[in-house]
Amino acid sequence: MSIDHILERAVNGERLSLEDCIELYKSDEVEKMGEAANTIMKKWHPEPVTTFVIGRNVNYTNFCDTYCRFCAFYRPPGHAEGYVLEDEEVLKKIQETVDVGGTEILMQGGTNPDLPFSYYTDLLKKIKERFDITMHSFSPAEIYKMAEVSGLSLEEVLIQLKEAGLDSVPGGGAEILTEETRRRVSRIKDTWQEWIECMKTVKKVGMHGTATMVIGLGETIEERALHLQRVRDAQDETDCFLAFISWTFQPDNTNLKGEKISPRGYLKNVAISRIFLDNIANFQSSWVTMGPEVGKQSLSYGCNDFGSTMMEENVVSAAGTTHKVNTNQILQLIREAGKIPAQRNTKYNILRVFDNDEKTEKDFVMQN
Repeated sequence: MSIDHILERAVNGERLSLEDCIELYKSDEVEKMGEAANTIMKKWHPEPVTTFVIGRNVNYTNFCDTYCRFCAFYRPPGHAEGYVLEDEEVLKKIQETVDVGGTEILMQGGTNPDLPFSYYTDLLKKIKERFDITMHSFSPAEIYKMAEVSGLSLEEVLIQLKEAGLDSVPGGGAEILTEETRRRVSRIKDTWQEWIECMKTVKKVGMHGTATMVIGLGETIEERALHLQRVRDAQDETDCFLAFISWTFQPDNTNLKGEKISPRGYLKNVAISRIFLDNIANFQSSWVTMGPEVGKQSLSYGCNDFGSTMMEENVVSAAGTTHKVNTNQILQLIREAGKIPAQRNTKYNILRVFDNDEKTEKDFVMQN
């Protein structure tokens, strides 16, 4: 069955149905989808500019009592290999980020039951006293754990985090937003309804978030389509997502037998997401899991953003996937894709456009 009529409607600005989305997932005409996704991306972003943010992942703890089967990073409470970073270590990492022109800290860790809520608010206050940097931190699962240990409501936790210095919330932990897959891969994690509720509440208290998707967890194509539908519905209701990022499950070193998605399968998912999610402006490439070359290709499949320079990334690398890219290489990859590189902030405002062969004043190599 041809998908031409579906793609034509999408390119013309017509909203696709869940059934349309499923038909796209059934099709193998990936290049056609990429072309349509690229056309739609250009409606949002007519200039040939690809953005990126200079940021760092700070994994403040790996103690976690959620026990996701797909995670190779966490250690159960009390484990000898578990850690909680000292405040000074966190501040040192942030200083290193600021020193190379970084503007964003993505601070996240496990759902640590032994950390009081004051740990997070005190740390945020210390960071903001010392640095002018955007804290794009704590996934919904961590925020629900804070509510649990503090006895506060979800909304009150988010209000206090915002007052302490939190600026926006990353959409980690969405995985696939269906109960079937969530209960199979992470039995005690927040439900899909709770994840959505958290992101809506993030917007309610005056912040934004991002939406994510992980494919290759053994989910059906119907579940993938339903995931996108639920993200689109939440965006219709609250405009809570500044960006959408999809990546592939990395099965190495984990307790879950999943599917190793091919680059073509990843690009197909990126394209379908851009085509179906007609209310989200920004789509990030996932070069951390797919590698720089596939990341570059994704810029022709609907992505307008190359994500973060990610000076440090311990969660994906724990699963055996580590693609290290420095800032100058990001500039090169974006140019090789025929785009103009531009540095942005977390809100997708452009801070600086790079001309021709211009490099950053300060280069750095990611550290693990």
